[in-house]
Amino acid sequence: MANVETDPPIPVRIGPRANRVVVLGGGTGSHTALTGLRRHPIDLTSVVSVMDSGGSSGRLRDEYGFLPPGDARQCLVALAGDDEKAAMLRAVFTYRFHGARPDADTDGARSLDGHNLGNLFISALTDITGSVENAYAWAGRLLGARGQVIPVTTSNVHLCAKLNDGHVLVGEAAIDVRREHMDAEIDHVYLDHPAYPTVSALHALRTADLVVIGPGDLYTSIIPNLLVDGITDAIAQAQNRVFVVNLMTKAGESDNFRASTFVERLLDYLQPAVLDAVLVNTQQPPVKVLQRYAREGAQPVEVEADVIES
Repeated sequence: MANVETDPPIPVRIGPRANRVVVLGGGTGSHTALTGLRRHPIDLTSVVSVMDSGGSSGRLRDEYGFLPPGDARQCLVALAGDDEKAAMLRAVFTYRFHGARPDADTDGARSLDGHNLGNLFISALTDITGSVENAYAWAGRLLGARGQVIPVTTSNVHLCAKLNDGHVLVGEAAIDVRREHMDAEIDHVYLDHPAYPTVSALHALRTADLVVIGPGDLYTSIIPNLLVDGITDAIAQAQNRVFVVNLMTKAGESDNFRASTFVERLLDYLQPAVLDAVLVNTQQPPVKVLQRYAREGAQPVEVEADVIES
């Protein structure tokens, strides 16, 4: 099915023929991949999900109708340049308002408390330029980004999860941070109505020498992109596809998943595209890291390379 690479050399080496690389996903996982890849002489693109419904992004979506900018913001920050100006802008884009005075006479629903300044900035650019794609492009220019960030869709859709006990969770936030039906596994995820891809996302994926899928939360960061009409067909036209499996499981989403489970679940949504390689980790994280993840109900992902290759 796919080649399996374990314990990759650091830094990751990009082959001379992989000139156009597209990272597909969102959030912290894409930020991590882009941070490493941007240092290579490649044409780098990030295609990101816009289905977040929690936190600052969710509030901007609910109160003003903006597509959630959080995933794009993290990717833009990862691609930012290294000069002093870019460093300051990275700090601006990651700044979060907090500590509002308890005696302040404000409507709590519209308080800046908890908002990320980068999210507000991208939302303002969306309003000023008239489109999400233009906003991402301008933000990238201001940050001196070494690559571009593209929304997978501009359709305003919500992610839903059908659990194996029959219940349905509506909204990415309800799936990402599970607060109900904790013992039920996710049977499948879907969108509340059809989503249509951006032309630029389709073009980037079709013409890619390499599509890097992940790392990131399987059901809330990676698979949502695959639910957009035409995206998997575009991925199938790319020269090569690699799936970067997470180092850790996630409570309520991938409990007890092995590396092969991640691959199997991804392939359920990836058709007609296939994987050319799977990247897994076989090194044991430091004890302190394991303890921190354990408090969140996460465990290291077990790897069985022979099962993945079969």
